[in-house]
Amino acid sequence: MEAFLVSTGIVALAEVGDKTQLLAFILAAKFRKKTPIILGILVATLANHGFAGALGAWITAQVSPNTMRWVLGISFIAMAAWTLIPDKFDEEDARFARFGVFGTTLVAFFLAEMGDKTQIATVALAAQYQAFFAVVAGTTLGMMIANVPAVVLGDRIAHRMPVRLVHGIAAAIFAILGLATLLGAGESLGF
Repeated sequence: MEAFLVSTGIVALAEVGDKTQLLAFILAAKFRKKTPIILGILVATLANHGFAGALGAWITAQVSPNTMRWVLGISFIAMAAWTLIPDKFDEEDARFARFGVFGTTLVAFFLAEMGDKTQIATVALAAQYQAFFAVVAGTTLGMMIANVPAVVLGDRIAHRMPVRLVHGIAAAIFAILGLATLLGAGESLGF
């Protein structure tokens, strides 16, 4: 349950102001069809984070526990720093309109999430907790918590969110996870 809750919370916080959340705002404004956009986000996130979670599980099997502890600890601390850097949205992320609303959202979200901080966080969380399904379900729920309101409420909430504060909280959680991992908090998991 811890893997699910931590994964949900971290990704929900890290996603606020992220380029994929900005993409959700733009798709909602462009297409004005909430259900296919939300379903596209869900399917893209499940595919993307499923791959990331599998990669995290594979890495865990390939690396010694002591090395894994250092890699994860440093990765979480790097994620803390990365979370504090504002994302920039590239209009190219929304260029797949010929695939319809669902297809455009699916392709655009999948590609925008490649190498994004929430995908990297999913790899690290899956490696940390060794709980593939809990982590992927949690990170996917976190993405939905952050992006569904962007689709449903659009511009009405975009300017009211304290993005800096939310990113600061997410960065603090990543930093705490990194330090705890480096100090041996994951030893019961084999790290």
